[in-house]
Amino acid sequence: MHLKRWLTALVGVPALILVIGPGPRWVLYAILLAAAVVALLEFYRITEPELPAIFRWSGVGSVCAFFAAVYFRHVLLLPAIAALTAFAPMVCHLWIPGQPAADWTARIGRICWGPFYAGIPLVLLMLIDMRPSGNLWIFFLLTVVFAGDTFAYYVGKGFGKRKLNERISPGKTWAGAVGGAAGSLIGGILFIRIFPIHPLNLSAVILTLVLAAAGQVGDLAESLLKRSHGIKDSGAILPGHGGLLDRIDALIFAIPILYGYLYFY
Repeated sequence: MHLKRWLTALVGVPALILVIGPGPRWVLYAILLAAAVVALLEFYRITEPELPAIFRWSGVGSVCAFFAAVYFRHVLLLPAIAALTAFAPMVCHLWIPGQPAADWTARIGRICWGPFYAGIPLVLLMLIDMRPSGNLWIFFLLTVVFAGDTFAYYVGKGFGKRKLNERISPGKTWAGAVGGAAGSLIGGILFIRIFPIHPLNLSAVILTLVLAAAGQVGDLAESLLKRSHGIKDSGAILPGHGGLLDRIDALIFAIPILYGYLYFY
């Protein structure tokens, strides 16, 4: 398993650098869309494995609409698409056979939640890329999150004793969390020293630490999601990593933080 993780990274990292760096932007956006769709289907697999196809594909349609609105510079359509995403499952249930039941409400909630959880953060990543030096900011985010993930794993494995939240994720420790934050800070500072996209000041340090914390919370949040449904991995698309959602869970929470910061920066 450990070897598979490194082999996947050795193949995936150069590809990411090529696509995010000099690659055509439409290729990056197509990959982000594909990732959002896969993550959404994994989310439905966890929360509603017997979900009728009409609801799965209505969620996929919402994600595609979010991306299309941003790609074609119609961002003002996003609130309308969000409203339709919430209304569509309710409308579809009007024609579901059988007597209305209490669990329909929970199912409608999960159907609506999916596109926002799996799709919107990656849409925001596309908006970040559209900014000046946007691809460098994406590299910064990936460096902070992945450095934190790597440090957390090895520090926790070597020194972790006190559990961070054993009820949700038995393998995570306080030592790993601190090591992850330190790794994120080291990675973020080194990145800014090499690529001066931001002054190396207190604001940069705070941003890096907040991104690190958001990433760790995102990791725990997906663990909560899987544990509440008795599932170990969201999928098996990435050897050694599980599903795509398992790999981007930290980014899902960190991306909105970076987007919000850059909006005011």
